[in-house]
Amino acid sequence: MAGARRLALCCAAAASIGVTAPALATLNTAAREAARDILFDRAKGNCLACHHLPTLVGAEQPGNSGPPLIAMQARFPDKRVLRAKIWDATASTPDSFMPPFGRHQILTEDEIDLVVEFIYGL
Repeated sequence: MAGARRLALCCAAAASIGVTAPALATLNTAAREAARDILFDRAKGNCLACHHLPTLVGAEQPGNSGPPLIAMQARFPDKRVLRAKIWDATASTPDSFMPPFGRHQILTEDEIDLVVEFIYGL
């Protein structure tokens, strides 16, 4: 629940200065922690179940059924493509086993934006 509280605080802070989460070029510490919580949370992103995050401290025992989350800017020069993949990977890859996090409302739009910003820096 602490992660959800942090996410709410980050979004409220960004909104108070007129900036949405996707517009943040670099996430502040609280936003990074909220995004990391989503990646690690088994009830939310659970990214470690399928993806190796070799540059992320604490990402032990990762899965290997999805591609490693490294060099994301090089792999996805257009950040919108990365966001669309997280929102619903089956739209571009019909046989993908990645959960459609947005379409199935596993993650909120704000949570997806935080995750995109976070992993885009990996």
